[in-house]
Amino acid sequence: MSGGIYFDTSALAKWYVNEHHSEEVERYLQQHGPVSISDLTVVEMRCLLARRRRENDITIMLEAEIFATFQEDIRRKFLTCHPFPPELAAGAVNIMAILGNIPVRTLDAMHLVIAKETGVDILVTADKTMADAAKSLEFEVIQF
Repeated sequence: MSGGIYFDTSALAKWYVNEHHSEEVERYLQQHGPVSISDLTVVEMRCLLARRRRENDITIMLEAEIFATFQEDIRRKFLTCHPFPPELAAGAVNIMAILGNIPVRTLDAMHLVIAKETGVDILVTADKTMADAAKSLEFEVIQF
């Protein structure tokens, strides 16, 4: 791995939506940005915000504002957004086979493939299963 930091959606969401550990994520991003994300993160962020709106945690106006801010952070290169690698599906299948004792979810396996393909050393997450999987794949893990 050649260096860099990959944020999965569980951790990155704390930058945009006030949650437990949001302040720590904000400090981390301010100190270590820009960080890597992927097209998968964009899809998951859209889904997360829509779910929050449906659950009445945020308004439709706030949903739109947060997603626009997120897109602007990508446009301004504060977040480096990587496309899906060609072998994403095969890589995810392989990761789930390698980590047979860790209950890796489909989208988490895809994040791990993208992180490996981008050559980052550090994976940031708020999810214990993702943290365990990333450690098994020899990433340094920052968990919020």
